[in-house]
Amino acid sequence: MDISEKYFIKERNFVTRRIGGETIIVPVRSNVADLDSVYTLNEVGTLIWELMDGQKRVSQIVEAICHSYEVTFAEAEKDTLDFLTSLETAGLIAHQKE
Repeated sequence: MDISEKYFIKERNFVTRRIGGETIIVPVRSNVADLDSVYTLNEVGTLIWELMDGQKRVSQIVEAICHSYEVTFAEAEKDTLDFLTSLETAGLIAHQKE
């Protein structure tokens, strides 16, 4: 299956705070906040984070980015896939089981 047709879900071991247009994510490991691994999402990253609910395919998230910002589908898709890969590598998200 093409990754753009997959669904992602957020892992549960983190705390988030939204400040202005940014989202701060702090992973929690062994019931303690891991302050060495704080992630700050810009406005676009925050939108992707909010849309990632296990109900929207990656392609639907890319379409929302195109609609919200003046960017081509190809650019939005590449940047979204890169971003999702980095979140998955950090252990913040996972593929939704089908």
